[in-house]
Amino acid sequence: MSKKIHQVLLTDQARQELTSYLHKGVHPSRVLNRVRVLLLADTGQSDGTIAAQVGVIMGTVYILRRRFSTGGVDEALYEKPRPGHKPKVTARIAAKLCSMVCSDPPEGYSRWTLRLLADRLVELERIDSISHTAVPER
Repeated sequence: MSKKIHQVLLTDQARQELTSYLHKGVHPSRVLNRVRVLLLADTGQSDGTIAAQVGVIMGTVYILRRRFSTGGVDEALYEKPRPGHKPKVTARIAAKLCSMVCSDPPEGYSRWTLRLLADRLVELERIDSISHTAVPER
């Protein structure tokens, strides 16, 4: 068996912590799969065997090995935040939306609609412009 470039050698504490992920709490399935990969990699199994047991591709196993060897357990389990635009609906705007929805709708309407909420936010100058499809983001 060839020696792996990125070996996963877990400490007893790290192994216990990873095992507790599988038995306690609620975690995303992506994180649980990564935990399984790391635990199996620690036992010295091949990437192909690990991939087949966990249900991922071999590239995923390799990437997790590399991320573990360069950054540790947290680096392997969780992704870094990705760049992107900030949402238009901030916490303050969401609070205003909530208070508007809980209030009486405008005259002539039986309830608030997404279009009415978007128009009212612009009207109150809480936001420059917003589509009715972006209102339920929060």
